[in-house]
Amino acid sequence: MNAEKKVAFYTLGCKLNFSETSTIARNFVNEGFNRVEFEEKADIYVINTCSVTDNADKRFKTIVKSALKKNDEAFLIAVGCYAQLKPEELAAVDGVDLVLGATEKFNVTSYINDLTKNQIGEVHSCEIEDADFYVGSYSIGDRTRAFLKVQDGCDYKCTYCTIPLARGISRSDTLENVLKNAKEISEKGIKEIVLTGVNIGDYGKGEFGNKKHEHTFLELVKALDTVEGIHRLRISSIEPNLLKDETIDFVSNSDTFVPHFHIPLQSGSDELLKKMKRRYLRKVYTDRVAKIKEVMPNACIGVDVIVGFPGETDELFLETYNYLSELDISYLHVFTYSERANTEAALMDGVVPKNVRAKRSKMLRGLSVKKRRAFYESQIGNNLTVLFESENKEGYIHGFTENYVKVKTPWNPELVNTLHNVTLTKIDEDGMVRFEFINSEVKN
Repeated sequence: MNAEKKVAFYTLGCKLNFSETSTIARNFVNEGFNRVEFEEKADIYVINTCSVTDNADKRFKTIVKSALKKNDEAFLIAVGCYAQLKPEELAAVDGVDLVLGATEKFNVTSYINDLTKNQIGEVHSCEIEDADFYVGSYSIGDRTRAFLKVQDGCDYKCTYCTIPLARGISRSDTLENVLKNAKEISEKGIKEIVLTGVNIGDYGKGEFGNKKHEHTFLELVKALDTVEGIHRLRISSIEPNLLKDETIDFVSNSDTFVPHFHIPLQSGSDELLKKMKRRYLRKVYTDRVAKIKEVMPNACIGVDVIVGFPGETDELFLETYNYLSELDISYLHVFTYSERANTEAALMDGVVPKNVRAKRSKMLRGLSVKKRRAFYESQIGNNLTVLFESENKEGYIHGFTENYVKVKTPWNPELVNTLHNVTLTKIDEDGMVRFEFINSEVKN
């Protein structure tokens, strides 16, 4: 029966969610379901939710409506962080049939008895303290690169964040299983692996169900560097206090790990960093950027920053703006602060009006455009390696260099998922970079 049933997936949020959606989807396929694209008519729609921002919450309802337009009798399932934090709220959304929490989401098929729509969504959601075991996952088949989950949960207590409430304590995959998954990915012909988790620099904690570190993040990096068949390894977001000199030095000498780091800052004001209960002050961040640029001058450095946090005065915002303006970084991910239930920040004084938050966000997004442009300009004339992606976007194929410069060239399907040595030549009007092939041989 399942072979006739079609299932489609939609993912909101982070790379970690993408890796978990892909694993859940493979479970469905293994049970005999036929996976189709979300744009197609399906019998089941699974939506992997996010709750980092208020906007992610609102988008859920839009996605539900979109699915029901394709098939108003479809069985709708919500999983993910929002499903763990507010299961009853999601269950009350018109059309939602099943809501699964943090521990239940990896066993979705066992909760499907039949596909009869429910009057109100059925909830199976654990107490987050029960989310103390680890489920490994990775994404394949969705894109040119794979997201490999190495860690889950977080023991930090940042005052604005609900992730510990949604994902539980910090815990890690075993090193043996990470290496096994990496090998599986490489054998499927995927050229790049992105390491992902909630707090990947904390890797090793909870590896065998206890709080002690069995391995360190550096040991993970060194072990992955030896796996045959992987062309590129990319570290995703890592906390500045957990990014050690030894890791930076190792990446600088690796043929596999690429010179690209994404390091959350959140604020350039020590006063606000303390209110956020971040585990570093600005000097640590400055030192991390300086160390990276010392050993990898062409490295790309991305930054997460929050605007409109309670108590952020005009002066403190400008402190952040000016700090980032002077810092040798490549782009920003700007998050407009939104109040989240059950967080300390939601009860703080000094609430910033939403119109002011929006104005500050726009200023930092503008700064990000300038930073990215300056970084791209600094790379013109360099010989780099491009991995081409699979989409035909208005007659062009896009790709990324090892240091995350986005390039484009007229569509050629033979370039998909191949690596080529190129020389960057100029920046187009759309902000992407053109290039010349150094040779036509694919790097094997």
